[in-house]
Amino acid sequence: MTTMTSAKFERINRVADKRGIIAAAAMDQRGSLKKSIAQAKGVDQNAITDAMMEEFKSAVSRVLTPHASAILLDPQWGVPAMKARAKSAGLLVAYEESGYDVTGPGRIPFLLTDWNVAKIREIGADCIKILMYYTPFEKADVNRKKHDWTRMIGEECEREQMPFFLECVAYDENEQGEKSLAFAQKKPAAVEGYMREFSKPEYKVDVLKAEVPIDIAYVKGSKANKTGEVAYDREQAKDLFRNVAAVTKLPFIYLSAGVDDDVFRETLELAGEAGVNFAGVLCGRATWKEGVPVYGKQGLKALEDWLSDRGVKNIQALNAVLDHTAKPWWNAYGGKDKIKLA
Repeated sequence: MTTMTSAKFERINRVADKRGIIAAAAMDQRGSLKKSIAQAKGVDQNAITDAMMEEFKSAVSRVLTPHASAILLDPQWGVPAMKARAKSAGLLVAYEESGYDVTGPGRIPFLLTDWNVAKIREIGADCIKILMYYTPFEKADVNRKKHDWTRMIGEECEREQMPFFLECVAYDENEQGEKSLAFAQKKPAAVEGYMREFSKPEYKVDVLKAEVPIDIAYVKGSKANKTGEVAYDREQAKDLFRNVAAVTKLPFIYLSAGVDDDVFRETLELAGEAGVNFAGVLCGRATWKEGVPVYGKQGLKALEDWLSDRGVKNIQALNAVLDHTAKPWWNAYGGKDKIKLA
C-alpha cells in the first residue's frame, strides 16, 4: 500500500484523462522557440517580441488542449496560454530557467528568478515540472550539485503539496553530441541511471518524465532508421525498454524530445510491444513544430488553421497510440485501490 496525500492525488489526476493516462501537450519551450520563430521570419532573435511568443503559445493551447489531458507551459510567456486552454485540460508549469549555465561544465540548471512553487500554484498550476540535463557518467561533484538541487525542489513541492514532475535529459558528458551511433549505444545506461537515482524517496519526485531508453533511428528495421546503422535489433530494443523501466516504482511518462510525430509514434508502439508500464506522454514539438514556419511566414491566422488541421491530426494520432500502449499512472502502485490517501 502506497500513501499519498489527497491533494497530490487529485492534482495528478487533473493532468490525466479519466482512465489515468497522462496525454499532455508541451508548450514550455522558450529559448529554442524564440530561435525557431526568428529563423522562420528571417530576423534576429531580438526582433521576436513578448507578444509574438505569447500569441504562438496561446494558439497552440487554444487549439490543441481540447484533445489533450493537460498542457505544460512556462510562467514567462505562457500565462495567456494558460487562460486560453480548454476547461477539461490540466496545467503543468515549468519552474526551471530555459537552458542551463553555460559558464561552467556539467550543464548546471537554475530556477526562474522571482518565482517559487507557491506563486506558480497561485497562477493555476496543478503540477510543477523541472527539466534537468543529467548523465550518471558526469563528474561526481557536478552530479552532487544536481542531487542537492533536486532535493531542494522536492522538499518545496512537498511543503506546498504540489506534484513534482522531474524531466531528465541525457547528454554526452564529453559534449560530443547526442545524435551519434555511439551515444545511441550509451543512452540506455544513461536513462537507467537517472531513473534509478531520482526514484529514491529522498528526492520526493512524484512522476518521472523520461526519455525513451533507445534511439529508434538506430533500431534495425525501423522506419526511422534512414542510415542503416544499427545499435540494437527490435528484440534488444524491447529488452532495453523493459530493463530500464524495471528500475523505478514511480509512475513515468515519455517525452518526445523534439523528434517528428511519426517517429515518436513508432517509438511508443515499440514500448507497447515491450509491455512497458508507462503512464503516457508529454509531447511538444512532435505535435506543433511544423507550425512554426507557417507562423513565421504567414502569421497567426495561418498558424491557427494549420493547428486545427495538421496539429489536431498529429495529437489525435498520438492519442490513438496511447489508447493501446499507455497504462494508468496509478498502475505503478499496483492500482488505484493500492493508494492510501493521507
